[in-house]
Amino acid sequence: MTRLSKPSATAQPWWYEGLKGIAGTLCGTAAIVGAHHWYRKQQHPEATLRDYTDGVRQRLTELTRTQMPDMQHQYHSITSSSIYQDGIRYQTQQLPRTVCWVSGVASMPYQHLADNASDSTEAGYGVVGIDAERQLVWQTTMPERVHDIVVQPSADTATRDVVVMGRRPSERFWVLGSNHGQLKHAITAPIHRHFYGHACYSLDGLLLYVSENDTVELTGKIGVYDAQHGYQKIKEFDAYGIGPHELVMHPDGETLIIANGGIKTEQASRKELNLDSMRPTLAYLNRYDGRLLEEVTPEHTQMSIRHLDVHDDGRVMIGVQFQGERHLNVPLVLTHQRGEPSLTAMQMPNGAWQRFHQYIASVAVDSARDLLCVTTPIGGCAAVFDVATHTLIDSVKLPDCAGAAVHALADEAGFIVSDGQGQLTHIAVIENDVKDKDANSDTDSKGNTRYHLEVQHVHHRMSFDNHLQAL
Repeated sequence: MTRLSKPSATAQPWWYEGLKGIAGTLCGTAAIVGAHHWYRKQQHPEATLRDYTDGVRQRLTELTRTQMPDMQHQYHSITSSSIYQDGIRYQTQQLPRTVCWVSGVASMPYQHLADNASDSTEAGYGVVGIDAERQLVWQTTMPERVHDIVVQPSADTATRDVVVMGRRPSERFWVLGSNHGQLKHAITAPIHRHFYGHACYSLDGLLLYVSENDTVELTGKIGVYDAQHGYQKIKEFDAYGIGPHELVMHPDGETLIIANGGIKTEQASRKELNLDSMRPTLAYLNRYDGRLLEEVTPEHTQMSIRHLDVHDDGRVMIGVQFQGERHLNVPLVLTHQRGEPSLTAMQMPNGAWQRFHQYIASVAVDSARDLLCVTTPIGGCAAVFDVATHTLIDSVKLPDCAGAAVHALADEAGFIVSDGQGQLTHIAVIENDVKDKDANSDTDSKGNTRYHLEVQHVHHRMSFDNHLQAL
């Protein structure tokens, strides 16, 4: 008679072992994520656990696009085109979505928009259009590294231009269609001139003003180009300074505001020739005849005035790149209103301007909310100021960040900041419930702040360049 053995006391149903395995995997994953998040918080205090879910969601979206190319074409209809001009091929890829921002790109995989993005190997300089979700709408290759992007004022947003300036010193700028990114014009500098990386339109969008260098006399010039006739140069006038960099149009529509950096450079060179004798100025010129209307100099002769934005009330926002000794602590973000005898510095806690490592890359002002954002790739952070009180609200660590533009979507206060690591970061400025706030402060009697910042990142496989502009 055969005796049947008793079931082992430790035997468990098959599903129990499966659940144990899943639980172990989840616990292990949670431990790894927790350890990694702790490390990230040491490097980036603004990091949140939401970054992990955002990353997973973005990766799933990429995999879905790769695995289902038919649906990708059905819903997004990627189009590609090529234009040859002066022996250079300009390639454009486009999706039928609305553009909100435009940026230069220092390293771009050309096939990023296509279904086979994971197979892309070609990389180079370019320009991209970005939608409200911070995804790419179009991208166009460029033959050299670019700097500023200038948006044409126009009632017809479907036909307006964006001007793409070559990085200083450059002998070219390009005109693209804002909604599709395709090349419309490629402009070459006249003899003995090169461009300094920035330009601005008249408020009617008919004329383009470009900062230039006379490569013989090494003096600053402002070139005037006719946007209605193929961007032909029609005249130029003196910049009343050396090394004009960014220029903006005053809200009065009559006055050009010039950031004269004060630094001499030779043709096709970025080497500074006169750091001991430089003379930076903020100059106001009549845009019709180039007459100097007003100028002001910073407190230190090596405070190179480089980047500007202008508030709707005419107050100029100024970003400085200090060329003096590294240990000196000088203000790097200033303001000026016509008629004032000197520049006014923003306030920094304990005067700690050295956190920006003497370098401001971009300034962007939200006139409706009196907010100012500045970036520093060397200091690795973006800072937001309250314009009304001239005080710092807070700063966000963002390695290699440079581009900054106002985020004016869905009534949200804040800014979009781009960086060289492929991030487009939304910095939301959230107003707190602060009572009994001093008119000259952003805190109440209990030390509660008026604002706080919240950040959200979107990652791309490219390196965004110096400037980002809102359409």
